[in-house]
Amino acid sequence: MGYLNNTVITVDAILTKKGRELLARNDGSFRITQFALSDDEIDYTLFNPTHPSGSSYYGEAIDGMPLLEAFPDESQIMKYKLVTLPRGTAKLPVLNLGYDAITLKQGAALAITPQTLNYLDNEQTFETSGYSATIADARVMNTFTGMGINSEAATAQNATSTLGTNVSKTVIGSQINLKATTVNTLFGSQTSIRTTLTVVGLDSGARITIPITINKTAT
Repeated sequence: MGYLNNTVITVDAILTKKGRELLARNDGSFRITQFALSDDEIDYTLFNPTHPSGSSYYGEAIDGMPLLEAFPDESQIMKYKLVTLPRGTAKLPVLNLGYDAITLKQGAALAITPQTLNYLDNEQTFETSGYSATIADARVMNTFTGMGINSEAATAQNATSTLGTNVSKTVIGSQINLKATTVNTLFGSQTSIRTTLTVVGLDSGARITIPITINKTAT
């Protein structure tokens, strides 16, 4: 969902493929339980406190920026979600996955336990609502699951299936389990395939993206 322009309050709302599927059931399963706000379009470096016309014009360039229309691609929209942090917060929370990059052999498994730094006056903590993890290409994983969070949103998200198509997949949990694909045909003539893993703290809004490489096992 997004505002079409910044002169009138006109809202453009669309449904994802999953949303259209739930709506078509007409059985009450389509229920909006959460929402998020983001400011992907805003370049805050354009804020100009030295504008010759005074403080009313400091944000003039920002106010005139074009806004995105809604489109259902989580890898390209709502990357920078707005969050509410405690008053007096001096540092933005950041995520620590324990890895700057992940390399796995075919069929190898790995469990990731994200932690949030600089959040709620703690140097390091786990978030109550857990973490959402998105693999950009679900085909490179034999299994990709979230564990440890029993919320309705987590249960619904973790139940989704990609049917082996070249799409992203998102799961929710306090622990993210990955197991690399064993399908040789995905590699073609290459010895490795690559994708990215994006993890977002559902309470803090902290976000991190790291590369993942799957190496083909010689046969």
